[in-house]
Amino acid sequence: MKNLIMSVLLAFVPLLIFSQQGKINVIVFGAHPDDCDGKAGGTAIEFAKRGHNVLFVSITDGSAGHQEIGGAPLANIRKLEAQEAGKRFGIKYLVLDHPDGKLMPTLEIRDEIIRLIRQWNADIVIVHRPNDYHPDHRYTSTLVQDAAYMVIVPNIVPDTPPLKKNPVFLYMEDNFQKPQPFSPDIVIDITDSWDQKIYALAAHVSQMFEWLPWTSGTLDKVPAGEAERLEWLKKTRQPGELSKEKMASLVKWYGAERAKKVKFAEAFEICEYGRRPSEKQIRELFPMMIK
Repeated sequence: MKNLIMSVLLAFVPLLIFSQQGKINVIVFGAHPDDCDGKAGGTAIEFAKRGHNVLFVSITDGSAGHQEIGGAPLANIRKLEAQEAGKRFGIKYLVLDHPDGKLMPTLEIRDEIIRLIRQWNADIVIVHRPNDYHPDHRYTSTLVQDAAYMVIVPNIVPDTPPLKKNPVFLYMEDNFQKPQPFSPDIVIDITDSWDQKIYALAAHVSQMFEWLPWTSGTLDKVPAGEAERLEWLKKTRQPGELSKEKMASLVKWYGAERAKKVKFAEAFEICEYGRRPSEKQIRELFPMMIK
């Protein structure tokens, strides 16, 4: 029944825009509302401001991520926060109703993901890597990986037409080293989008200014005013110096002169389970790469 409802709801989304000539369709899956934002938010802005289509999907409802609120009240808060973040990013944001902290890689959810990828007519699919501290992150990655080939198989989820070609599947960056460290195959300059990314992240009030500071023991450091919070978030989210590996990737994709000017970037690793793009295809899929 839930899958039927999802199919009906998505049928009313204006899918015609996702097949416009020359438009790139990107779908990013995170385990929780705000997961996509931190690792792919700047890249989403770069796509959106060029007129391309981006959808963020939270697989769970986020109903466990708070020190004081939980269940349906928190899920409702986080859904509204995600919708506001989507407006600030200039993208669409969908929060599914699977319970936070209890995600399992079931066939039902895999089918749901296959439908979403097909209905979005995705060219690029982005997700967590499968080695991660949080079980919801790991299982979200597993679910999307398991959908990677199936999105082109007509007899799987036959109620939604299969894609004609397999998308490129990418992993978001993390710092986990085992079984292997993250590889920055594609690095996107988000310097011009940094302030907008921070503004969009700030829409997740329950996370950026309550839950995450509480878990790190810095809740008493969070300012009260909106402007002061934005500045605080900008400082606490500011990454360190770009690694040699990221700089090498930036030089490859943008050229040495442009790479030297990059202050902020987002990196992605190519998943072997989807389409294996050539360098030419990557440049076509990421039109912001201008040497």
